Amino acid sequence: MEEQLELELVDERGEIYGTFEDTAMISQRFKTLLEEVLILRRKVLAPDQHEALELIMTKIARIINGDADYADNWKDIAGYAILVADRIAGNPR
Repeated sequence: MEEQLELELVDERGEIYGTFEDTAMISQRFKTLLEEVLILRRKVLAPDQHEALELIMTKIARIINGDADYADNWKDIAGYAILVADRIAGNPR
């Protein structure tokens, strides 16, 4: 029963995000580019900045690979950016 629910969830998410393999490929390319640019620019980000950018890249990959009209991805992108901006402004969450 539990396994059936897990499979249904995976199938449901696949309809929204596309295949995990394709989303992962897109996301990993973005993250590789991020690392290359940071090295090239000799830039070090704070852990929350780095993590937020990586999570945003995953959400962008989901948008590109899946349903671009799935609003939660867009809200999550805004949320990650707000978390970093709030911490910079002295209001960490």
